[in-house]
Amino acid sequence: MIYWAQLLHFYQPPTQTASMLKKICDESYRPLLQVFEECPGARATINFNGVLTDMLMDCGHKDVIDGYRSLAEKGQLEFTGTGKYHPILPLIPHEEVKRQIELNTQTNRRAFGQAYKPAGFFPPEMCYSRDILRPVVESDYCWMILSGIACPADWPMDVIYRVEHEGRTMVVFFRDDVLSNRISFQELTAGQFIAHLEEWQGERQNIYVVTAMDAETYGHHIQDWEQAFLARVYEELGQPAQMEDVKQAKALAGQHTALLTNGETAGRIQTVTISELFDLFPHGEVIDPRPSSWSTSAEDIEAGNYYPLWKDPDNEVHRLQWEHLNICIDLVNKALECADNEESKHSAAIARGLLDRAEHSCQMWWASSRPMWDINLIHMGLLDQLRTTVNAYRAINKSGVDEEAKRDYYYRTVAARDIRAKLEDRLFVQ
Repeated sequence: MIYWAQLLHFYQPPTQTASMLKKICDESYRPLLQVFEECPGARATINFNGVLTDMLMDCGHKDVIDGYRSLAEKGQLEFTGTGKYHPILPLIPHEEVKRQIELNTQTNRRAFGQAYKPAGFFPPEMCYSRDILRPVVESDYCWMILSGIACPADWPMDVIYRVEHEGRTMVVFFRDDVLSNRISFQELTAGQFIAHLEEWQGERQNIYVVTAMDAETYGHHIQDWEQAFLARVYEELGQPAQMEDVKQAKALAGQHTALLTNGETAGRIQTVTISELFDLFPHGEVIDPRPSSWSTSAEDIEAGNYYPLWKDPDNEVHRLQWEHLNICIDLVNKALECADNEESKHSAAIARGLLDRAEHSCQMWWASSRPMWDINLIHMGLLDQLRTTVNAYRAINKSGVDEEAKRDYYYRTVAARDIRAKLEDRLFVQ
């Protein structure tokens, strides 16, 4: 049996416009819903960043929320946890990572209700380092998905690896980067995809394959791709009618009995959620995945450039962005610490909320020049950071903290102002 676990990543940055969000809903999110509703046996894992959840609710797209919640309630889809505003988790402080995870959980539980019960975790952009293990493990997730490039051992097809943090272990699944990218760039037909899975199986009785991509690939990035590829794959695989099929799979694993009855292919390939793989395959050794992202190459890892689209050591704009963001974090922490009256507490609370969204990754992605470059989207992220510094310093200045501390943090706001000017100069000439 071949088990195919697909993860779809739903995300839009906090700077997204209402008109573009509507276009994406109409081109991608609603058509995808239709595919799953018309293929009731198809199963998948989905990640909704809480920032998108908020925007869907605020902009009149509650039907999208309701649709995916209904599919999750039926057991057809499962949710994952993540960071609410899509930050690059290995590059922000531990407390910020923990907060982003908690904010995401609060937002999605409020919107999706009891259907939101994630067992697994999706780090934004699959950016991983050992530094993020602690907050993820402490959040009680059972598994985490990483890019295939992160795998340091033999490629897992019939075994599941684990990672360890302070005596606690969790499972890690690795995305098939090549296969996922071939789907994302329209390089495979449905038939070619199925043939690829069967070729990979070879003589093995049971294997699994994990693919992952932006949900917007279907319909928004590639028009009608949800029908031309995804619906067609589900059609060729057949549609198992009962959720109990997968529950019985482990007992049938040593047999060649088909779980489905819709033809030869349907009996060999089964769609599952990632969590269902947890009990279908043996858990293997503890490994130490490489720091990486789903856009990191082997050459990048060799050069120590683990997150090239977000913090490239040779990218001056990236360097300035992170210098500025780190000052923002420092100012907000001080503002929250010293706010001791109504006015300072109000400004500190505003700064805290602004910092949450100011950590979103898209501003760095658009500054990567590999080949993405957009001065407006870079600058919009910078404006969020500017608003953070303004409110954070106001909180400090209006508090009862001593004058020496106020002067110290004023100088930090001046440094931030200088960094912003340098960054804007780079935007003019790039």
